[in-house]
Formats: sequence, structure tokens, C-alpha cells
Amino acid sequence: MAPDPDPKAVEVIAPNFKRRLSGVTATVVRLVPLQARDIAIAATGPALPPHVPQIRLRDLLTMPRRGPSGARVWHARRNVEMLGGLALKLLLRKRLKLLFTSASQRHHSGLTRALIARMDGVVATSRKTAAYLQRDATVILHGIDTDTFQPPADKARLKAELGLPPGPLIGCYGRIRAQKGTDVFVEAMITVLQSRPDMGAIVMGRATGQHQEFERGLQDKVAQAGLAERLLFCPEVATHDIARWYQVLDLFVAPQRWEGFGLTPLEAMACGVPVVATTVGAFEELVVPDETGHLVPPGDVAAMTSAVAALLDAPDRLARQSGAARKHMVENFRIEDEAAALNAVYRALLKDP
Repeated sequence: MAPDPDPKAVEVIAPNFKRRLSGVTATVVRLVPLQARDIAIAATGPALPPHVPQIRLRDLLTMPRRGPSGARVWHARRNVEMLGGLALKLLLRKRLKLLFTSASQRHHSGLTRALIARMDGVVATSRKTAAYLQRDATVILHGIDTDTFQPPADKARLKAELGLPPGPLIGCYGRIRAQKGTDVFVEAMITVLQSRPDMGAIVMGRATGQHQEFERGLQDKVAQAGLAERLLFCPEVATHDIARWYQVLDLFVAPQRWEGFGLTPLEAMACGVPVVATTVGAFEELVVPDETGHLVPPGDVAAMTSAVAALLDAPDRLARQSGAARKHMVENFRIEDEAAALNAVYRALLKDP
């Protein structure tokens, strides 16, 4: 593991001011080590993994006002990080070019709009996200590690290793809550599984706080349908282990009612797993209908049930979409390409006087 960079040599700072794991934190952790191969970038914030190039928060106060080439880029992804960049620039007179990435697909609050207006550049994670911004933005879709997320060498053996049934499996991974549409998935799976005794399904994720009662209600519904041994609720697994849980699937479902971007369809498709997803987040820009999966309206149990059943009942079609899904990811959604596109934005900002 390379030593952390000298704060004086850093050209780009990627703050992560949230201690708990979130999608933004995962993005920083995934991208910064790759970006650091091509530009002097460091993350900063609490509880970052040691493999991420980083500087201490207190280094922000003591580092020289100017970067190696004049200004530095401050790449914020949250309001609090935009505020931090503005404080460093206006109060401590640090020479910073402020960049913000927006993943939100809703109209911003007055505070957020005011902060975005002070940025030197804006990145949107999808075309739909860009449409909500009141200024020009560079659209850079997220990518994933297609070396880690790839089809398994032996799916049957992997299922046995993980203690899963040998038949076809449908998965839904992520936070368990109504916003994520977990209930829609469960209701659709009850119908699908009751007429297909060789198949199983997995709900994997974590329910926090008030959502725990929501999860218990879903488990009760599954038990009442007599499917507790075939529609499994599995605990959230560590990031480094999640690829194996995609590799055992034959179909992935992303049933969200609302989503900012949503990486799970990318991770599934990279493992050669077709996806049935709702028309929220960036899913319409990720899934190619009838080629790598299918799109359905959010909250529509009947449409989801029909789409899932149609794929499962056509093995040849499912196999074709499996190969097409993997090809689509490798050609369009490599994380290395996302890192390179962001580094190009940084260099343009650094050159701009």
C-alpha cells in the first residue's frame, strides 16, 4: 500500500464528511484509488479505508494556499462539502476550483441551488439528473469494477458454497424499505415462486430504524405464503464479498420507487445477470429493454411479476440477455472510464484561469 500523499503535492481533494457508509462514501472509496494513478488526488474525512489515498482534515487548514499548478480542485458531493469548500476558499483564501457532483433527481432546495450556483463546475450522474439542474453540467455515468464483477466460473458450485438452493434464483439487494420497493419485489416473488417450485429468491440488505417493522411485515407475508424456505432474507454482506452474491443469480430485480442513481443493476449485469428495473434513477440509461433486461413502472406489482415470469420462462432469451448484459457493461460502464472522465474535468478546471 502506497503512503498517503504529501498535502502540498495534492491537486484534487475529494472530501467525504459522512462517517457512516453511504452511496457517496462508496463512490469516493471506489474512485479515488483509480484516479490517483493519473492525477494527484486525495480524499479527506473520517473513517476512510487505509487503501484510499488521503490527507487529514487538519491538513486542509495548514496546506499552502496554492496547489502545485496554482489552484486545487475541491470535488464535493454533498451540501456540507460544498460549504466546506466555500469556507476554505472565502475565509482561508485557499485557491480552489469548486466542483459538485449531483445525483439527485428532484428539484433542489433553495440552499442547494445557492451552493451549486457558487461552484466552478458541476457533474451530473445521469441525463435525468442534469435536467433538474439550473445550469450546465457534464454528464458522467457511474462505472463499476468489471474485473471484480464478472460471471462465475461455476455457478452451481458457488451456490453450494453459499448454502443456496440449486435452482434458478432471483435477487433484490439494497436497503430494505418502501422507497426501495422491497415490498413490490416480495409480492411479485410470492406469485412467481408459487407456480415455479424449482425457483428461489433472495432479499439481501439492511433495515434500519423504523424500517425494521416494514421488514418483519414482509417476512410474515412470505411465511404465510409458505415460502420462507424459498424466499430468503439474507443479511447485508461486506462490499468485498457482494460480487459472489450476484454471480449466483439468474435474474436481478431493482424495484425502487425512487433512486438517485442506483449501482446494483450495473453490478448484476457485469456478472452476466439480466435486470428487471423500474423507470427511476438512472435505470433507463443503464438497462437496454429486451436486450439486457426489462423496465417496468415503479410500484406496479403486476408489471414486475409479468416481466420476471416472461424471462424465467424463456431460458434461451434469458441466456442471450445474460451475455448481452456483460458485454454492455464492459463496453460502457467500466469504472476506469468514469475515473478518466472525472480527471479530464479536473484538468480543465485547473487550466482555466
